[in-house]
Amino acid sequence: MAPSKVLAGARVVLPTGTVDDGRVIVDGARIADTAPPQAEVVDVSGHWVVPGFVDIHNHGGGGASFTGGTPEEILKGVETHRRHGTTTTVASTVTGDLDFLARRAGVLAELAQQGDIAGIHFEGPFISPCRKGAHDEQLLREPDPAEVRKLVDAAHGHAKMMTLATELPGGLDSVRLLVEHGVVAAVGHTDATYEQTVQAVDAGATVATHLFNAMPPVGHRAPGPITALLEDERITVELINDGTHLHPAALQLAFHHAGAARVAFITDAMDAAGFGDGRYRLGPMDVEVADGVARLVEGGSIAGSTLTLDRAFKRAVTVDRLPVGDVVAALSANPARLLGLDDRIGSLEPGKDADLVVLDDAFDLVGVMRRGAWAVDPQLG
Repeated sequence: MAPSKVLAGARVVLPTGTVDDGRVIVDGARIADTAPPQAEVVDVSGHWVVPGFVDIHNHGGGGASFTGGTPEEILKGVETHRRHGTTTTVASTVTGDLDFLARRAGVLAELAQQGDIAGIHFEGPFISPCRKGAHDEQLLREPDPAEVRKLVDAAHGHAKMMTLATELPGGLDSVRLLVEHGVVAAVGHTDATYEQTVQAVDAGATVATHLFNAMPPVGHRAPGPITALLEDERITVELINDGTHLHPAALQLAFHHAGAARVAFITDAMDAAGFGDGRYRLGPMDVEVADGVARLVEGGSIAGSTLTLDRAFKRAVTVDRLPVGDVVAALSANPARLLGLDDRIGSLEPGKDADLVVLDDAFDLVGVMRRGAWAVDPQLG
């Protein structure tokens, strides 16, 4: 059990707004409303304290792949992102052979059972070859509900989300199957029309996988999936705010039309996140990372990102000029709610897990706490 602490003097971002000269009381692994006797006082004056970040779309980091790594390597990737403020990680897979993905789901399910990850996101193989991005076209499949069910079952209750091209044969039935099993159906890597996307949302889809990326652009006669996903209040839109995947105006467009309560910042990170430039593998594909941008060796498509969520936070506030409260919602509260975990994480409220991030006045990360224990201790610099 971690010792009790009182983080004092910070600007604390709460669901009701920001409290200047506030404090967060940590009793063991939880946030408390009263400080226990002999609690350690941690002076974080001049800093921000915000909820721990929740990443619902992440393929790896620290040189480790969530799709192909050993359990030890996967944990290394999780820890890499934790040091950058992500206290809750959903592990995303990439397109592969169905039996391989089922086996990987079993490995990830064990880590989810231990509480190391929050669940599994299957991105592929049920996506459009027209919008495949960094997925191997030879391994893509139409979304047969029986095969979708195979992956869900292989996750042993830990499947959290699946990305589908819902316009493909079997797509809508697969969305309905996912909803019946408590799995988020996400529209992505899709070549759908506006009308087909509306059908998918009506069938139960609730997420837009990295909105704008790997889908048709908006047209004045063919508004496409982007318009349908932005306008529907049932949809949470993922955004990769790394300065590469999205023009700042596209980010502003999404916030304006969806509103801060419907945006989830994600990393879509691959192995190189927190590790550096070089040659990597993303599933079966070779990736070259140069100047922090990951692209397929063959074809040059963007292949995930090297983003960490602390960088997404700083960019959103300092470059995109978004209100801090809106950024906190997009990084914490909204994805926590989407996962059905907002009773435990996503905001700094008594009774919830003591997951938090300490930022300095320039919005650089200086501290990370997960379940009451420092992953990055702000007192140690």
